Amino acid sequence: MQTSPRISLNAVRVFIVTAQMKSITHAAEHLSVTPGAVSHQIKRLEVELGIKLFRRGNNSIELT
Repeated sequence: MQTSPRISLNAVRVFIVTAQMKSITHAAEHLSVTPGAVSHQIKRLEVELGIKLFRRGNNSIELT
């Protein structure tokens, strides 16, 4: 029996806040964590799902 990988609910929560705020920095402030922690959680979720969730630009992010 094959089990599906478990997706971190914290990473999903970080993704939702980041998508709503359209800013890693603002999401980090809202979640009381560092921008690096937000970025790490998003990258982890992207790896788990196998897709890119955001297009990253110079000081901007956009949902894919």
